[in-house]
Amino acid sequence: MDSTIKIIRNSIHTFLQHYTFFTSTSLLSLPFSLSILLSFSFLPNHSLSLHSHLQSLFDAAGFPPESDFFSILNLKLSQTITSSILILPFTLSFLLLTKSFIIQSFNTLVKPPPSLTGIFNSILHTQIWNTLLIISANATCFWVLFIAFNCLQNLNIPSLFITFFGGIAYSIVIANTLIICNMALILSGMELSGGFISILKSCVMIRGRTSVALSLSLPVNIALAGIEFLFQFRVVKAYSDFGSNKITSTMVLEGLFIAYMYSILITIDVIIGCVFFKSCKIAYDQNIVDQEAGRTKEELQEEINGFTLVKCLEKDFS
Repeated sequence: MDSTIKIIRNSIHTFLQHYTFFTSTSLLSLPFSLSILLSFSFLPNHSLSLHSHLQSLFDAAGFPPESDFFSILNLKLSQTITSSILILPFTLSFLLLTKSFIIQSFNTLVKPPPSLTGIFNSILHTQIWNTLLIISANATCFWVLFIAFNCLQNLNIPSLFITFFGGIAYSIVIANTLIICNMALILSGMELSGGFISILKSCVMIRGRTSVALSLSLPVNIALAGIEFLFQFRVVKAYSDFGSNKITSTMVLEGLFIAYMYSILITIDVIIGCVFFKSCKIAYDQNIVDQEAGRTKEELQEEINGFTLVKCLEKDFS
């Protein structure tokens, strides 16, 4: 907990120390923020057909149709897929460009600092692999849950019990996958090693600090969810409740302001990721130094023991 509070405090201090730069950089992600906020407004219409297709797929695969867990999972999955497709062009352009600027400001590991183009290409390559990893994690979870649900139902275990533990297991797997992907993006920008190798390095670097990463992502995700709800309440609801369904200047300005707040939180999230990466890097390097020092001491002790043994044997034979 102390490490989490320290990282958040250092991140906020860094943001306030370079307030002008970070608030200006947040404007780059404004189109992405608007797209993700607006995508939730169109989800009920666009995800309906996908929801029915997924339901047919689940039924054909043998998932229990009466399970509340799979009904909720089907709904959230269809919404997530639809939203991801709608905002994909903005994710691969404006969002990654914003992250590139922020990572470049933190990148002090390479002298001279790498170019913005090099950082963008690295994290773009990693983002593609992250997408494949998230898809693979979801597919693996569905396969494991399918086997578990069928086996446990044959044992006459209550469906509520299965739903509860299935939801927890699925949430843990996806949360850890997202943490690894976020760390891989930061690492690829810092070390200019994009691709699957960044994911492997992030798994090694984050080992033993998963709880810290989860506690760091939780406040930001809650704040982002709050802003999404605020946009739905202040802009979307006002538009639907308006008599002639016209967009007013007040709605536009308020929507832009809420989207800018969303962009600020994205910037703070990237800053927290960079600070967390640096702390993991320091701990990882220190661990390697300690291991090398330990091996050196062992080798020195073995040489001393061997030298002493030789001397003793020489004395005995003389």
